[in-house]
Parts: sequence; structure tokens; C-alpha cells
Amino acid sequence: MPFVRLSGKISGAGDPNREVRARMLYKLFANGWDIYNSNGDQNITLSNIERKIVESDAFVFMPGATLEDLFKAVSIFVGYQTLDENLFGKATVILNSDKTWNSLFELLDSLHALGTIRQDYRDFLLNVETTDDVLASLARVTKEGLPDVGRNKIMECDTDSFEFPFAGDLKGRVCVFCSASIEDPSYLDEGYQLGKLLADSGYGCVSGAGTTGVMGAVVRGSVDAGGWTGGSNVPHIIELEGLPDGMTSFWLRPDIYTRMEAMIENSDAFVIFPGGAGTVQEMLALLIFKQMGHSLMRGKEVLIYNKPLPEGGGFWDHLIKVLKPWEGLGYFSVANSLKEVMDAVAQPTLEAQ
Repeated sequence: MPFVRLSGKISGAGDPNREVRARMLYKLFANGWDIYNSNGDQNITLSNIERKIVESDAFVFMPGATLEDLFKAVSIFVGYQTLDENLFGKATVILNSDKTWNSLFELLDSLHALGTIRQDYRDFLLNVETTDDVLASLARVTKEGLPDVGRNKIMECDTDSFEFPFAGDLKGRVCVFCSASIEDPSYLDEGYQLGKLLADSGYGCVSGAGTTGVMGAVVRGSVDAGGWTGGSNVPHIIELEGLPDGMTSFWLRPDIYTRMEAMIENSDAFVIFPGGAGTVQEMLALLIFKQMGHSLMRGKEVLIYNKPLPEGGGFWDHLIKVLKPWEGLGYFSVANSLKEVMDAVAQPTLEAQ
């Protein structure tokens, strides 16, 4: 029998989602599905999430979206975007009867309008309002499959991890999470400038080690300025985006989750630059680690660069709205210019890492 992984947790007898979860469990069983996480008591980490995906045939996200739920749903969408073979033909359905998923959908809509998400996420994260709609969506994807994401491999991955010597002294290492798809010259120029500013100021630059979009520009800026440049990537994404020249350190990982873990472990601060679903995924992972008090994020600054838009507002306005419940906890701060980014990077807390 096929296995569906059910998201969410029930906090007790008074949980308002207890009844809808019980109804969903009954209908899934009655329609031939076995269920992982039926009680909502399984823990998922960056180290085991890919294994959880492999062992599942479909995914259902329940009402009452938590920070972890948002992260998992965006992560699956990123997996579809990057042609993760472990997600091929597997449905993801979001039961949004209480509208707690709306802020995420608004964020993804804004990124689609800005051009950093090229696919229509609605084709992959199936938004429904009833348990019967969940079953119908699962049946449809099982029969028809999922749309083509419109990406093709450009190379074969034949690289491995490497470390080259670096003669300079580093004040710290700053990770830049950003878009690999933006082609707007103003974004690319700022990405290049940020990489160069980090190198000129004595900071190493950690990235997702891609050649395209802002990610490629950040790496080139750091390399051209003679800076230490490190990054992590996975074979199936390297085959889509290539691997930049000139990096000092590279950490090959088997999946996007252990890739994130390598980037977090090897960085002292983080800049959330304009990006797409992958950048949202990375920001949510940082926030989860902050909320957990995880040792990998202890004392590490997280900066959201909310690039001003010509028509008004900022690039990450919708992300900041999603993160509003955590904005006063010191987990992240917002910068509106590269100068503000660099001023925050240069704070003594980073140089003391």
C-alpha cells in the first residue's frame, strides 16, 4: 500500500484541529493509504528529512500551519524545482481550511510576480479546503503525475569536496542565501558588489555554489576581489546550474538539507538576499534553529536585505509578514541597503566568532 506523510501535531483534547485530523486519518485509511506520522509525533531534522521523503509516496499538510510545516512544504516545492528524483510523481496537498497557509501563498505569489519563482507553485503545492478535496488531489496526481518544471541538465557532476589553501586572515565567514535565477542587471550588480565588499573587508563568503543568477554574481565578486569563497551543493543541482570557478572550499552533499547544514556550520553570519523559494526555505531553517537554541546558530546574525523596489515597498515585504510572530525576538534584523548590510556584518559580535 502507498504511504502518505501527514504533517502537524495535536496538542491535546482541546486542539481545534483534532477533529479534522481524525477525519483525514479515517478517509486516507479507507481509501487505501497507509500513514506516516498519524499521531504527529515524528521529529524531522535537516539530517533525516530526505530519508522521510524517500520513504513516502505523497504528502498532506494539515491546518494550523507551524513554522516547521511551512519549512517542510517549501522544501518539497524546492525539491520539485530542482528535479529531486525522490519526489518524482509524488503529490503534495495542503488542507488550508483555516487559512493559516495564506501568508505563505501570498509570499510565493509575490516571488512569482518578481520572477524568482518561474513555476506556478499551485501546480505543485495543491491548496484545498476539504478532506474530500485532499483525496481527489491525491488520486489525480497518482493518475496524471505532476507538470514539467521546465528545467534541463547542462552538465554531468564529476566533482567532489575540496579545500585549497588561503593565505589571508578572515574576520569571519558570511553566508549569502540568494537567487540562482534572477537575471535583472541591478540585482546581479548588487550581488557582485556584496561579494566584493565582503572580500575587501576581510570576510569570507559562503554560498550555494551555483554559477547562475545572483548566486553566481556573489561568488564572482568575492573571487575577483581575492577573497576566501566557500560553498556547498548537491550533484543533481550542479547538473542544472554548474559549479563556479575560483572557490577556496567546496563541500559536496547528497541533498539540499545536508547542504544547508554544511553552509550553516561553516558560517558566522547570514544575509538573506533577494531570492526565490530556496531562499525562503533557507531563512525558515535559520529561524527554526534560532527558535530551538541550536548550537549551530548561537550568536550568529541573520540579516534580511529588503531591497527597495522601484514601484515602492521592499523585495522581502511578504517574507517579513510571514515572520512577524518572531520579529521581536532578536532572531533576525532587516537592512534596506548594502551599506546597512555591511555595517551589521562589521559589528564586533561577528568578528568575535
